[in-house]
Amino acid sequence: MRKKHLRRGRVSVWTYILVMVIGIIMMYPIIWMFFATFKTNAEIFGSIRLLPEHFSLQSYIDGWKVNGRITYATFFLNSFTLTIITTLLTVFVCAIVAYGFARFKFPCKKILFAILITTMMLPDSVMLIPKYSLFNSMNLLDSYAPFYLQAGLACYPFFIFMLIQFIRGLPRELDESAYIDGCSEMGVFLRILMPLMKPALFSAGLFQFMWTYNDYTNVLIYINSVKKYTLSLALRLSLDAESVIQWNKVMAMSFLSMLPLIILFFAAQKYFVEGIATSGLKG
Repeated sequence: MRKKHLRRGRVSVWTYILVMVIGIIMMYPIIWMFFATFKTNAEIFGSIRLLPEHFSLQSYIDGWKVNGRITYATFFLNSFTLTIITTLLTVFVCAIVAYGFARFKFPCKKILFAILITTMMLPDSVMLIPKYSLFNSMNLLDSYAPFYLQAGLACYPFFIFMLIQFIRGLPRELDESAYIDGCSEMGVFLRILMPLMKPALFSAGLFQFMWTYNDYTNVLIYINSVKKYTLSLALRLSLDAESVIQWNKVMAMSFLSMLPLIILFFAAQKYFVEGIATSGLKG
C-alpha cells in the first residue's frame, strides 16, 4: 500500500512539474512583454536578455498620453462601455432564444433551428458589406448601436446553440413542478433555469467579452471618431502617431490592455470550465 501511495505521489509531483513548465512556456510571451515595457528600442532589438538594465515607469506615463487631448483613459472607458453592454445583451437575449428552442414546440421549429446552425458556418467577412449597408441606411454608423443591435437581436448563433445544449441537459420535471406552483413561462426561465444556467452563461459571457474587447475589424468599420475608439484601434493609433516608434510605450499599453482579460479569465475560470464541460451533455 505504501508503495502505491509513493508511486501516486511521484506521478502527481511530476504531473505538477510538467503542468508548471507548460504554463511558463505559454505565459512567456506575456512575461517578455512586461519586461519589454522597461527596455529601450536598442535593448528590445539588440539583446536577448529577459530582464532590462533599468526599471522605470516612464514608458507607462508617456504611453498613457496619446496626444494633448486624449489619453488611454478614454479608450479604456470606450472599450468597457462597448464590451459590457454588448456582453450583457448577448447573454440575456441568447438565453431567451435558447430557452424557446429547448423547451417549446412551435411551427417550423426544425427549419428555423437548421437556419440557425447554417448561419454558424458563414464567415464574418461574408456579412461585413451587407451589415455595413444596413447600418448605414439606418444612420447608425460612428456609434456603438450596431454592436448593441446585433446583441439585442441574438445575432450570435454559437452562444444560442451552446445554451440550447445546456438547457436540454436540465430535467423538464423542474419546469413542470414550477408550473404546478403557478409559475409562468417567463417565471420558470428567470427563477428556475437562469440560476442553473450560471456556468453556461458565464462561459458565453466570457467568450463574448473577449471577442468584443479584442475586436478590431468591426470597430474599424463602424467607428470613425477618434474619441470613440476602443483599445484595439488606440494601439494602432499609437503606432501611427510617431515617426520613430517607441516600442516600450506600445508594449506598456498593450500589457495594460491585456490585464482585464487575464484577471477576468482567472476570476471566472471555474464557471468557464464547468460551462464548456457540461454544454454538450444531455439527460
